[in-house]
Amino acid sequence: MAQVKLYNWKGADAGTVTLPDALFAVQPNSNLIHDVIVAQEANSRVVLAHTKDRSQVSGGGKKPWKQKGTGRARHGSSRSPIWVGGGVTHGPLAERNFSVKLNKKTKRTALAMVLTDKLQDGAFIAVEDFGFPEAKTKFVAQMRAALPGARGSALIVVTADDILMKRAAKNLPKTTTIHAQSLNVRDAAKYRTIVASQAAIASMVQTFSA
Repeated sequence: MAQVKLYNWKGADAGTVTLPDALFAVQPNSNLIHDVIVAQEANSRVVLAHTKDRSQVSGGGKKPWKQKGTGRARHGSSRSPIWVGGGVTHGPLAERNFSVKLNKKTKRTALAMVLTDKLQDGAFIAVEDFGFPEAKTKFVAQMRAALPGARGSALIVVTADDILMKRAAKNLPKTTTIHAQSLNVRDAAKYRTIVASQAAIASMVQTFSA
């Protein structure tokens, strides 16, 4: 099992924490990580564009004019696709399904690969707890400035008890909080650094090592 230095939120040394090999010692496979991220993006896609064909638009029950004798082209319905306000032929439909199925083991393996990569790059930082005096953004900024390697964008992994952290980090640029149970490959790979409390690491191990 790997060990990583543990800090308090002020950046002082607070010992070490042991990380299980099941999450932090997995050989990375860029193709698998890519496939999982693509699937996650597809599954979160919201289909908005929707058109109606001539059978769905309103009106058009009566023939616009009689078949013969007017000198105009014959038409059976004003809802024809060639008419303004008519139906759309082969238009996009909201029923389109872009979802991609992935099994749980594949997603967990890809997450372990990303966490392993972060740990090897020194981009996984363990914090004793987020015991800020108040829910103020300045304390999160101070923590990020004090922790070694916590520069650039950061994903802060919290538990349900870390209420002050979740409130304080809302207005800080390039900083996002996420519950340990909701950690996923896309967000873990998106941010330069992952900062996790000791309780959040325990929750991650319990959730994703089972």
